[in-house]
Amino acid sequence: MTGRKTSPSAASSAARTLNNPRATGAEKSAAGSALAQSGNNKQTSARAASAAAKTLTDPRATRAEKAAAGSALAQRPSRRG
Repeated sequence: MTGRKTSPSAASSAARTLNNPRATGAEKSAAGSALAQSGNNKQTSARAASAAAKTLTDPRATRAEKAAAGSALAQRPSRRG
């Protein structure tokens, strides 16, 4: 486990993303992953990490959406063993 949790600021960004009717499915997936990890030590799944990476490279994504995606990616399992 990474031992990281979503910060209150990132959780707020994730909530705004989930409530944004113009957010894409990938953006909402990344935000949901970040929000689910706000009070525990869960890790981001490979599927949610992929959605978060897409969000970070999307030029139309808002700052809140990118903050939530970054939080989700920071909590993914390490590729190194």
